[in-house]
Amino acid sequence: MTENEIEKSDTATETTPEDLSYYRIQFRRGGQQFTASAAIPACLAGTVVMVRTDHGIEPALIAGYSPMCGCRGENRQATYAIERQANLDEREKYVGLAESEDRAFAVCNGLIENHQLSMNLVRVERYFNGSKMIFYFTADSRVDFRGLVKDLVQEFRTRVEMRQVGVRHETKMIGGIGTCGRELCCSSFIKNFDSVSIKMAKEQDLPLNPTKISGVCNRLLCCLTYEYETYRKQRKNMPKAGKRIKIGNDEYLVKRQNPLQESIIAENSAGEEIVLAKGDWKMFQQIKKEIIEKKKEKKSGETDEISPPKPDRGGSSVMPE
Repeated sequence: MTENEIEKSDTATETTPEDLSYYRIQFRRGGQQFTASAAIPACLAGTVVMVRTDHGIEPALIAGYSPMCGCRGENRQATYAIERQANLDEREKYVGLAESEDRAFAVCNGLIENHQLSMNLVRVERYFNGSKMIFYFTADSRVDFRGLVKDLVQEFRTRVEMRQVGVRHETKMIGGIGTCGRELCCSSFIKNFDSVSIKMAKEQDLPLNPTKISGVCNRLLCCLTYEYETYRKQRKNMPKAGKRIKIGNDEYLVKRQNPLQESIIAENSAGEEIVLAKGDWKMFQQIKKEIIEKKKEKKSGETDEISPPKPDRGGSSVMPE
């Protein structure tokens, strides 16, 4: 084995998953944090490192250690891999990168006004190697920005891409504080947006008030998806509201479900509302619709048999013969 092969084998041994360190990194100050793996132990917060991305090496800032994985038997996942620490020139260039993006933002806003385009610029992103700039914007409809792109290319002498985003992505980029008092989920850890429907709010018995179940972006809260599956599974085996059930010799009309407590609120034959725990309703039997209808028919038949006699036109009652 040659010396180069020995060095490669030693490197492979040092970078096994057990020996890797995991950090939280962010590509811009105040931006979204990601998990990154590195063979660099004890890297302090605030250190600028070089990270491998799909379009090349990019600088990032270490925000701190990543929390330990609490799932047994599962391999720890990382979104990015840290190559090395940045040198002095790369650190200086990283500071200038944010300044150039701010300058590009101001220049682009001025050009948008000159071209009288109905669009709102959200963020400017520039690759570390200077090969490309991405301008994120929102608009109510399609925008003809060909003239704007020509002016931007002439100004910055690099490839320019205009990328239209929705209001949820705009909120993700800008960030903010939610009604819970914490940083917005989309700007802190959500990578891809899942579809959210009003059905999820109904399943969790939440008020269908738009102001209470909508986020900063005026769309349904992303957190409606977090507990939806739990509520759906809990409700699956519980008696449904509006159904009549039989427990022992007693019959009940189910009013509401409490999935988290695994209890139901039901009305007994005496018209009283009571709370039935899981141990009470676990062996319930659902009364079939046909049986309920037969009982109703029987009651209506009994009522017809004892109906009072109808009076004649003269006012006197006529008894049946």
